[in-house]
Amino acid sequence: MPNSQPKPSRRGFFISASVAGAAVASAGWLKTPTAVSVAALPQPAPEKGGGYTLSAHVQQYYQTTRV
Repeated sequence: MPNSQPKPSRRGFFISASVAGAAVASAGWLKTPTAVSVAALPQPAPEKGGGYTLSAHVQQYYQTTRV
């Protein structure tokens, strides 16, 4: 009785892996726009120059540098 299933190929494996990776990446990307859109609201420019603001992004950086 011959085997009715085709032999798996390397090309098929890489295509499947690429599709699965793209699906995981797009699922992660779809979750973030709501959080990013709320955090990305533009703030008014300072009146006396400068421009440093302690934003959530800066606070996250400071947390990563703590020992």
